[in-house]
Amino acid sequence: MSEPLRIALAGLGTVGGGVVRLIEANADLIARRAGRPIVITAISARNRWKNRGFDASRYAWEDDMVILGERGDVDVVVELVGGADGPALALARTTFEAGKALVTANKAMIAHHGIELAKRAEAAHSALKFEAAVAGGIPVIKGLKEGAAANHIHRVYGILNGTCNYILSTMEDTGRDFADVLSEAQAKGFAESDPSFDIDGVDAAHKLSILSSIAFGTAIDFGGVAITGIRRVLAADIAQADALGYYIRLIGLADVETGPDGKRRLFQRVHPHLVHRDHPLAHVDGATNAVVSEGDFVGRLLFQGAGAGDGPTASAVVADLIDIARGDIGAPFSIPAAELDQATRADSGHRTGKAYLRFTVADRPGTLAEIAAAMRDAGVSIESLIQKGRVEVGGEDRALVSLVTHHGPESAIAEALRLLDGSPSLAEAPLVMHILQE
Repeated sequence: MSEPLRIALAGLGTVGGGVVRLIEANADLIARRAGRPIVITAISARNRWKNRGFDASRYAWEDDMVILGERGDVDVVVELVGGADGPALALARTTFEAGKALVTANKAMIAHHGIELAKRAEAAHSALKFEAAVAGGIPVIKGLKEGAAANHIHRVYGILNGTCNYILSTMEDTGRDFADVLSEAQAKGFAESDPSFDIDGVDAAHKLSILSSIAFGTAIDFGGVAITGIRRVLAADIAQADALGYYIRLIGLADVETGPDGKRRLFQRVHPHLVHRDHPLAHVDGATNAVVSEGDFVGRLLFQGAGAGDGPTASAVVADLIDIARGDIGAPFSIPAAELDQATRADSGHRTGKAYLRFTVADRPGTLAEIAAAMRDAGVSIESLIQKGRVEVGGEDRALVSLVTHHGPESAIAEALRLLDGSPSLAEAPLVMHILQE
């Protein structure tokens, strides 16, 4: 058997500890599948003395994790610290300067600096792999880069954040409101003490921008993702969606189109959607993730599984290490970084579809007429309207008015909301959730 692949591990939290335990537990199997042993030679974390469930004294320790990238007894650095910048980015740059490979689960760093790091990796003839950065243990990046490599991918979308999916599906099952379920999710460890990145859609947007690049051969454009989180979804919205035959899910969606000028336009949005109960994503509940891709020859592919956790994420990290041990370097984004298209951002206004709109209004005569008039003047056709439920806003009791539009342009909905902007009948800005199209 060949010489071992020697790795250094930065970060010994949930995922890092899982990587150590996986490599120790399945060493023989991993060696057979990789063609050579994979061994840990050095580690680094914030607290050297913390009990992590394994014997850390077996490995060399570095207080400064950036030094891991410079060690002569390391072939691959595994970065599991997180953060778009700071020590994680410094370690990545040092690793490639030293001609070594990098495996990371850091979706924020890849979303913000992935193209730079890909160019550094390619210049060093080293590997940059990040399967664990998107959807935990689900091999969606490998599926797009390898299994669907011969296809033009037209659209990629899915449930990319387990915290949001747990909250929404629990609201669905129990009828409880968002704040109550969020507190429970934090108590159970499904949500961070500061859950903003998750519930405001940023985490899903990081992952979507990475998937878009791989699926469409475009440069990462995290800044081009339109982001709306789930903070404003009420139990009443869940109930009304259910009555209409839908479930609510936070969906990250991206597609490409070619404009009349021959240039490709990239559309990316993270947004709570109504998903028809017959759609496969409607039945993805709890902390599960699922990604759908649509290719010209392969058709629709569904990737589903655990989107987080020590075991699934560690599995993805070690799968990347096995690929590197086999000699698989390849372009990090399937196409060399210099050849990725600089697609322009698509305008959402010309997109068409159906939408759910919820208004929180003063319960007084004329309110419904005002909403209907704005829809009429903007050219929005109403399919159904429900006035059911109440909520307290600013200490005052308010009524809820919900409607579903017929298929039409999103620009018309935007115009209707512009006409209603500033109306004293509205207690707060309307909530818009698009209906996922087949």
